Amino acid sequence: MANKDKQPKAKKVRKAKKDAYKLDGDKLERLKKHCPKCGPGVFMGEHKDRTSCGRCGYTEFKKK
Repeated sequence: MANKDKQPKAKKVRKAKKDAYKLDGDKLERLKKHCPKCGPGVFMGEHKDRTSCGRCGYTEFKKK
């Protein structure tokens, strides 16, 4: 099989769990929205036009 010129794949940017929280003294603040179906502890993913839960698939579309 001949080698074809392929574009290199873009690397995924992964965020750590610690980036979802903000610590102010003794208070812990959640920065991301949590899923209303799954409850606290399951954060929703931020997309350009929506926020969606990776666990149950719940999606909220952003208004223009």
